[in-house]
Amino acid sequence: MQATEIHLASRPKGEPVPDNFRTVTTELPALEDGQILVRNTVMSVDPYMRGRMNDVKSYVPPFQLDAPLDGGAVGEVVETRSDAFAVGDAVSHGKGWRDVAIVDASSAKKIDLDKAKASAYLGALGLTGLTAYAGLTAVAQFKEGDTVFVSGAAGAVGSLVGQIAKALGAGRVIGSAGSPEKVRRLQELGFDAAFDYHDGSVKEQLAQSAPDGIDVYFDNVGGDHLEAAIASANTYARFALCGAISQYNATEPTPAPRNLALAIGKELTLKGFIVGSYRQLSGEFAEKMATWLADGSVQWDETVVDGLENAPKAFIGLLRGENTGKMVVTI
Repeated sequence: MQATEIHLASRPKGEPVPDNFRTVTTELPALEDGQILVRNTVMSVDPYMRGRMNDVKSYVPPFQLDAPLDGGAVGEVVETRSDAFAVGDAVSHGKGWRDVAIVDASSAKKIDLDKAKASAYLGALGLTGLTAYAGLTAVAQFKEGDTVFVSGAAGAVGSLVGQIAKALGAGRVIGSAGSPEKVRRLQELGFDAAFDYHDGSVKEQLAQSAPDGIDVYFDNVGGDHLEAAIASANTYARFALCGAISQYNATEPTPAPRNLALAIGKELTLKGFIVGSYRQLSGEFAEKMATWLADGSVQWDETVVDGLENAPKAFIGLLRGENTGKMVVTI
């Protein structure tokens, strides 16, 4: 069987461009024992993928040149050599950026499309949702009554963080976003305050939105947002460092935060995290998220791009902030 795949043609220098990607048709080998063949229906593009396009050592190996990219995807099993899966099963797995994938059965998970549509398992019910929940509760050690600031709050993770914080009893939730439309959406989702970081100093806007300071910061942006959060942090505030999208395309070192010394006197906790280290929370998260989605406490947004050939365009748009909620590509 043939598969259409998106390969990394060259490593981006700064912002990725279409020429960094190549669409390739390949002949797939026969399945081996313990493998399944999946026809993908929807895939995810995520900010962390930008780091994997650089040839540097990190927590996950870099993408290889002239080889398919990968990432979260959902599809239907069309052939199986595993007792764990039958033809017709819907599964989530990590072999996105292609229309057909050979997947080790041990790395696939059966999902129920009667409970939620396929893309939900890439967003609110998937690793995106677990990232938001684990970062807030386990990493930032959220407590009822906390004032929470979320940067990049209209994105897939950030929008869920704010809503989960409200569901768990936050005293005040503040979000930053990149357009007036996104700010309005955050207000619709229950954020107590939201601001457009293009409207002026992030530090000043955050100080106005959180006059009594912040207790928790969930960082998706880094740079001036992290600097602002340090300035507004109360004593013993806890920071969950999830991402730094403001720096992913940088070709020179970025200076902020320039006030890190304040973390000493304020006795702040700044902790970076990778969601894979918190998979033990999956059951707890799934149970709570199902309840929140059912009672309307949590809503999830997505931006949909149609066609595998448009996956590079979707990814580039994601890094430019063209999405509200989760960016997914239908195949």
